[in-house]
Amino acid sequence: MTATATTRPRDAVGETSSGSGRIEIRGLRKTYVRNDKTVVPAIDDVDLVVEAGEFCVLLGPSGCGKTTLLRCLAGLEEPESGEIVVGGRPFYASDRKVSLTPQQRRLGMVFQSYALWPHMNVERNVAFPMTTRRARGTFGKDEVRRRVTRALETVGIGELAQQPVSALSGGQQQRVALARAIAFGSDVVLFDEPLSNVDAKVRVQLRQEIHALQRELGFTAVYVTHDQEEAMELADVLVVLKRGKVEQAGRPRRLYREPVSRYVADFVGTADILDGTVVGPVASADPGEGPRLVEVATALGTLTATAPPEEAGVAREGTEVGVVVRAEDWRITPPRTTTDGPGANRLVGVVRESAYLGASTQYLVEIAEQVVRVRPQGSAELAPGQELALYLEPGDLHLVTT
Repeated sequence: MTATATTRPRDAVGETSSGSGRIEIRGLRKTYVRNDKTVVPAIDDVDLVVEAGEFCVLLGPSGCGKTTLLRCLAGLEEPESGEIVVGGRPFYASDRKVSLTPQQRRLGMVFQSYALWPHMNVERNVAFPMTTRRARGTFGKDEVRRRVTRALETVGIGELAQQPVSALSGGQQQRVALARAIAFGSDVVLFDEPLSNVDAKVRVQLRQEIHALQRELGFTAVYVTHDQEEAMELADVLVVLKRGKVEQAGRPRRLYREPVSRYVADFVGTADILDGTVVGPVASADPGEGPRLVEVATALGTLTATAPPEEAGVAREGTEVGVVVRAEDWRITPPRTTTDGPGANRLVGVVRESAYLGASTQYLVEIAEQVVRVRPQGSAELAPGQELALYLEPGDLHLVTT
């Protein structure tokens, strides 16, 4: 997936920079061998391009390969084949026998466990990568001190420089880990589920700060998470992985509104996916004007949906499909009083349960003995047992095949 960067990366705390943060991954493959000698592909022929300055989020359930992909990029795992190029510099290339060490790659990384030294104070933890034997010829003492001070101030914990990290809260420790990553001056910062160990309120605050910091400093970010809300909020480019392969990559809105499969539709956001069969094109639809419409037989009745492009092969008559229905796309309408033409999608349901979510209320509504989730706009409260007239725009229904 390639997308256009909106910012240009620069050094977080000084004048030097390791170059462009563009990441190119081609044909990457990494396998593991189980105890029963079965070879399992953790990363299976992955191609991915992240432009300089983008925030790329790798999303998927446990075991999908997102952390392995991140660790291969960091140099903590070595693939069997493929190529990784960052800023035009080969980090790994199987055909040329290139495999740089993590130290040679000079990428910033924020770990899930923070990876802080408990016997060191905040200042020494942040400075540590710049004081190793390999880095001593690059950073002088004054330069290290300047970078540490600016990094701590940038993440808002400058006053904690002399505090032992063991005395800090989880949120403060995460800021120390982030300061350490940006102090090194990398154009690329990797995040391995960095907020999974903090409570919900702090997690929301920290991800907003990480996003703002990335925009301000312009580094390229690659962020691993299984949290859908976190992924949607942070990502310029969202990459959904399934069994070591990229299932779909693109802007979050596109993955949400135009998923390529049931897997993506179910994993990105909340959706009811109705089994259906394409009956055929809507008879009155003018092929010369507006989107093509097709009728799909489902358990709720025959629904009219906007057909995907013909090359997708989803809208052919007789094709078994999934109809993706988002809870917020249902509209409550007055009872039907006139004969509706094609594309009406008017249904009648009965409220069974409700759940107050703060910003909205979600209802479980029974339609033709099927229960769907409905999150209507507006503040009207619906009572269990209440009958509803509901409507779906054909353009809000998306068809998938797998």
